[in-house]
Amino acid sequence: MQNQPSIRRNFLMNTILRAANVLFPLITIPYVSRILLPVGLGRVSFATSFIAYFNMAAQLGIPTYGIRACAKVRDDKKELSRVTLELLLLNLIGTLISYAAIALSILFVPHVRADGMLFVILSLTVVLNAIGMEWLYQGLEQYTYITIRSLVFKTVALISVFLFVHRQEDILIYSGISIFASSASNILNFLHARKYVDLCGVIKKSGDVGTADAERGSDRATDAGCGIDLRRHLKPVIILFAMVCAVTVFSNLDEVMLGFIRPNAEVGIYHAAVRIKIALVDIITALSVVLLPRASYYVEQRRTKDFLRITDKGMHFVLVCGAGLTVYFMLYARETVLFLFGPEFEESILPMILIMPVVLLTGMTRVMGNQILIPQGRERIVLYSVVSGAVADVILNAILIPRFGPSGAVIGTLAAELIIVLIQFPRVTEEVGGTVRRVLSWKIAAAIILSIGAVVWMKELPTGLLWKLIISFLLFFAVYNGFLLLAKESLVTEVFHWAKEKIRKK
Repeated sequence: MQNQPSIRRNFLMNTILRAANVLFPLITIPYVSRILLPVGLGRVSFATSFIAYFNMAAQLGIPTYGIRACAKVRDDKKELSRVTLELLLLNLIGTLISYAAIALSILFVPHVRADGMLFVILSLTVVLNAIGMEWLYQGLEQYTYITIRSLVFKTVALISVFLFVHRQEDILIYSGISIFASSASNILNFLHARKYVDLCGVIKKSGDVGTADAERGSDRATDAGCGIDLRRHLKPVIILFAMVCAVTVFSNLDEVMLGFIRPNAEVGIYHAAVRIKIALVDIITALSVVLLPRASYYVEQRRTKDFLRITDKGMHFVLVCGAGLTVYFMLYARETVLFLFGPEFEESILPMILIMPVVLLTGMTRVMGNQILIPQGRERIVLYSVVSGAVADVILNAILIPRFGPSGAVIGTLAAELIIVLIQFPRVTEEVGGTVRRVLSWKIAAAIILSIGAVVWMKELPTGLLWKLIISFLLFFAVYNGFLLLAKESLVTEVFHWAKEKIRKK
């Protein structure tokens, strides 16, 4: 692998990006939720979840498959260019079909037609994600570029929220700013891609091959390396697309079903609880994301020891971080909701407590699925597990949402994630079984008990919510990591000595 990026650098960049994804909403949500209120936030959340299905259809599983496909040919620019163009064309075909379906929905579905302009604005994510080719940059491990580009656009969007969103009627402006923050940078991706691939060269060579074949009366290109062949990607893309379909179903179905069954305000209540969960999942899966292209490369090169080493690191990180974050935010759910969203969202407290175990469960499935099974070409196991979880989610939602509202939707999501873990884990025990048994030991349990004892008394202090959250968070994780360091927990000890050495050198 030429110019192999450092995993630690990639992890640092991706962690900064994930932290920004958490920090920027943390700054804007207290303001926006008090402007739009549960009803307005529910409208945006419902429309976003609805459009997510069409975005999923347009992507065709390429975001995951593309990382693996590009990582495998990263050292061959000609083949990398060819693969990139083929996947881009598939993505654009899916985008055209999705926009046709969106237009029909706006015309003929009353609940969608009532907020038609909101759906049109949010649908821009579909085309912007298609041309963004994020999978190319992730496959090449260009996390520094991804992070810097994203931070610039998020900063502009952050400022724009406070400048232009002042009334509940500004919901369309807020939606446009959200699109700018999340997807507008994909235009730069498309322009910047010529640094790594030559798409025009592939098109020209394909045209030359087609002309030569026509002159000889041949049905196939004589030089397979020059022609465009979309069919070779269809089988893995379809499998991953089915998997992404199932993931998107139980990731967004809760809010969509709530939107059709219950009032918009309850969608906003649910969104407030789930938004915090999503932010935490982004943090603990930062490492597994950067390890996917490296894992795919190691599998392709048959470097089994290297593959097992980074797999162990990924699962170890998720378990240590996920356990602490899950417990802390269950303990301080009330303070978190009231600070971020305000007293109007007090009903989000119970759903947030119920949803927190999903942080740890989703972290585990990201490692087992994205970092182990997919690089090994075992997508069918991931598909089977996710479909099983999605089916359980649909059934439980249909039963529980009419009676329990947001809390019923949360229970469906929790059950779905647990089912996925129970199906995937037996298939990867060789890779991570020892890691799970080693990490989830008395050390983690003792660290959590001591950390709870160190901060639970602070809940009764008559101090402001912000300071209570800051001090309790710092104290909780100081005790948590301090005990694990004293107990010689291997990952915490390794990070401590690495940081100590960096500081000593400087």
